[in-house]
Amino acid sequence: MPVALAFSGFGLNVQRASAQATYNTYEFTTNYKTSVEINPFLPEQNILRATITGENADAPYGLTKFISNTYGQSESRGANTFTRFNSDPTVFGIEGKTLGDIYYGDGANKLFGLANDSAEINPIAGTIKGSGTITITNGTGIFQNATGKIDFTEEDALAPPGVPSIGNAILKFSLRTPRAVPEPTATPALIGLGVLGAGFLLRKHHRKKTFN
Repeated sequence: MPVALAFSGFGLNVQRASAQATYNTYEFTTNYKTSVEINPFLPEQNILRATITGENADAPYGLTKFISNTYGQSESRGANTFTRFNSDPTVFGIEGKTLGDIYYGDGANKLFGLANDSAEINPIAGTIKGSGTITITNGTGIFQNATGKIDFTEEDALAPPGVPSIGNAILKFSLRTPRAVPEPTATPALIGLGVLGAGFLLRKHHRKKTFN
């Protein structure tokens, strides 16, 4: 075997090293001042449209604001009204575009997600209490290709019809983003093997040349 071909073979083996996938994780909890608007959408089916906005100037990673848009369907529970909310209209058997959440600020970092939550309106106590989960589908900035979830609880003071209800929400973020870590194009073991193999072939080639 020619020595040059031997080196070529070791080189081909070395180039098969590939990137190994790992993840950056982000776990944090923060509060937002909230404003809730709930309006009729398909009254005959008790279908609503809800928009919740939130603000916190000190939120981590520059996520100082959010907007959550969902469909909802209500039912009476005694004096209270219980409402399920979801970004997907088909959950309620209706047609329409899928809505969603966005968490953002003045910088490049953003998160996008789909909500699944519920709330109960208590007109006697004058409160709206809700909780749920936002499934994160993507992001930008350091959250590019993010996945994960946001679990939240929220309580608002019930306002008269046509007036936003103001309150507070606690959001617990659990996120991860992919990170590609390139492996070296040649590991020390492969390099050592290549050197030993090449040395053996050189000695064999030298002895053959001497005897000839």
